[in-house]
Amino acid sequence: MEIRPDIVAVMVGVAVEGPYSYRVPAHMSVTRGSIVAVPLGPRLTLGVVWGPPKDMVAHNRLRDIAMAYDVPPLSEELLKLVEWVARYTLAAPGQVLRAVLRSTEALDSPKPVIAFRRTGLEPEKLTPARLRVLDALMDDMAWPKAALVGATGVSASVIEGLERAGAIERLEMPPPPIVLPPDPDGAAITLNPEQSAALEQIVALDANAFGVALLDGVTGGGKTEVFFEAVADTLRAGRQALILLPEIALTHTFLDRFTKRFGTRPAEWHSDMTPVQRAKVWRGVLDGSVRAVVGARSALFLPFRELGMLVLDEEHDGAYKQSDGVNYHARDMAIVRAHLANARVVLSSATPSVETRNNANIGRYAHVLLTSRFAEASMPNITAIDMRIDGPEKGQWIAPVLAREVFAALDRGEQALLFLNRRGYAPLTLCRACGHQYQCPDCSAWMVEHRFRGVLMCHHCGHEVRTPKTCSACGEEDTLIAVGPGIERVAEEAAARFPDARRVILSSDMGSNAQLRERFSEIERGEYDLIIGTQLVSKGHHFEKLSVVGVLDADLGLAHGDPRAATRTYQILTQVAGRAGRAPPPKGWPGRATPGRARRARAPSTTATPPSTRSAVPRSTLRLPLVEPGRAM
Repeated sequence: MEIRPDIVAVMVGVAVEGPYSYRVPAHMSVTRGSIVAVPLGPRLTLGVVWGPPKDMVAHNRLRDIAMAYDVPPLSEELLKLVEWVARYTLAAPGQVLRAVLRSTEALDSPKPVIAFRRTGLEPEKLTPARLRVLDALMDDMAWPKAALVGATGVSASVIEGLERAGAIERLEMPPPPIVLPPDPDGAAITLNPEQSAALEQIVALDANAFGVALLDGVTGGGKTEVFFEAVADTLRAGRQALILLPEIALTHTFLDRFTKRFGTRPAEWHSDMTPVQRAKVWRGVLDGSVRAVVGARSALFLPFRELGMLVLDEEHDGAYKQSDGVNYHARDMAIVRAHLANARVVLSSATPSVETRNNANIGRYAHVLLTSRFAEASMPNITAIDMRIDGPEKGQWIAPVLAREVFAALDRGEQALLFLNRRGYAPLTLCRACGHQYQCPDCSAWMVEHRFRGVLMCHHCGHEVRTPKTCSACGEEDTLIAVGPGIERVAEEAAARFPDARRVILSSDMGSNAQLRERFSEIERGEYDLIIGTQLVSKGHHFEKLSVVGVLDADLGLAHGDPRAATRTYQILTQVAGRAGRAPPPKGWPGRATPGRARRARAPSTTATPPSTRSAVPRSTLRLPLVEPGRAM
């Protein structure tokens, strides 16, 4: 059967294995990558023209493409990325494509802005309100309606009356860009010699070819300034840049630093944005008007046409792993996308992941080092507290030596941080009468008490119940006790120990992202003395007055049977200790109950290698089978 030239394969944005064949109406012109709407069952769904059909289907059995959107087609590189991710993750291509087509509002033509300007005619009736409008339009410039109302304080009816009188005329203007183009030659930062050498290594990668650099620097070493200059080099070459961050709550500080360097804010991409904002960014990326984007892992699937650099800040962070829908790691997929786009990748971290460090060690990635802190900042002095000897009193969790250091910092007018990587009030609720332990009915994990909200919550599946007053097993009242510390319990003790300190609690379940960003801004302005937080405070923040960091239960992460436990504990201890050091002399105080394990989990100096590297041995030595890509399922 002859394949008709007016038949194409369309990949629809649903979880299906391959494209479906559709007829192209005579009045419509499409090409590979064109975004279309097609009938699928009883409804219309978004799809992308994938090319000619692979299977021959009778012409009269096919349905027509309903609509072709007036947007540029998706790039060949992005279509290949969808196919690659689908093969690698064993996901349906349509399911991956859905991540690309997330902003359906972007496919509609942007609405014009209604503006007004003077015609030169005077209205017969001139009221004070009308006069204010005409005075504002004296410069013969067109004013958007909303701006004109705001500047003159008149109602919309006054403007409409002047239009009817012929004194002003209505214009339709294109909407303004969501962001202005960043200036690569803006407020450039003066780098120190080590930073300059690091930048030269990154820039030495061919700007028009694929290459990966690991930017491996100590906390506070100026990594951000280095990759900002690398981004500037990419922008000068006329290509787009994407910077990924692991935590949305980190963006406010980062965006301020970007604005200071490039003179304008970058486009943002994350779940807190409204559909209208996302539509503007998506369309701006596709048409090339947006040159730089800062976003979460989902920004990896934005339709860049001239992508020249990808930066992953805190590349080791577990937040880059997507576990819902299509399971992928943004770090790995970013490298694949850069390879397809002939772009450069910068992986930035003070505690690189095992995989990244190994790729740098074997020469697959360029290894760029920053071994000292920027300007005159010093590395924190780490002192371990043996909780068997210097532990707190029964029922308390802050060791006496740590409490003294916090008091001293507060007396000096500095800030202190108490860190515990456990949300809630207590990890276990127990009946002291019958010994009943509250477990999740869905997954058998312990129910964590969140006393501030009055609930027991499962941190694995999200199941939640009100905190009971009687034991559900024996019926006794007032017998339930909280076992172990959580961040809320530490905050309760801190309130009793440091009543005069201005305290703030930071945890991912203690407020919205907008509220958390505001708390971080208040900390940076010095409005709090004592910070009590989980891993949310361990990375990406610059607290100039912070001089003491106390880690409660530092070996908490080593209690699990996870082969990466030591590596993750090392990473989080290094990151949280790195928040200190902007106010001299910085100190870190990790409290540990198992000295041997905690000592192995943390590096003894700033130049030491992480435990995963020091303990690495061939799998054959451990009598483990070799891992092959096809068998790693």
